[in-house]
Amino acid sequence: MSLIPSFFGNRRSNVFDPFSLDIWDPLEGFPFSSNIPSSAQETTAVANARIDWKETPEAHLFKVDLPGLKKEEVKVEVEGGSVLQISGERRKEQEEKNDKWHRVERSSGKFLRRFRLPENAKLDDVKAAMENGVLTVTVPKEEVKKSEVKAIDISS
Repeated sequence: MSLIPSFFGNRRSNVFDPFSLDIWDPLEGFPFSSNIPSSAQETTAVANARIDWKETPEAHLFKVDLPGLKKEEVKVEVEGGSVLQISGERRKEQEEKNDKWHRVERSSGKFLRRFRLPENAKLDDVKAAMENGVLTVTVPKEEVKKSEVKAIDISS
């Protein structure tokens, strides 16, 4: 169950998720958003690249929907030792002088998503693969060492 009402769009993320560094736009989806200049719409449209983050016993899996993008147009980086950054750009199609557009719904522009990774992430073994417009980033997990409990004798 989402903590964000559907009134604000069909977002699957949780505003209280301490690992998400996304910026929530409270005006997203309102009718007056059509008055926003097209350059700003391009940026915000792609800024919401949809990402699923699943944790398994072995790894953290990120799946990103990036239809129409090639792997060369996407960057996956680990920054500051604990932040996974996924970025890229979908370029606008070249317009011919004689073209007449009836509808433009596909977004273009840059996107950037950042996630704070937990301490058990193996940052040296991160892998990424792109297939059929879906980027999959696998961040393996280290075994969490349980702290040893040592009994201390109490002297009198």
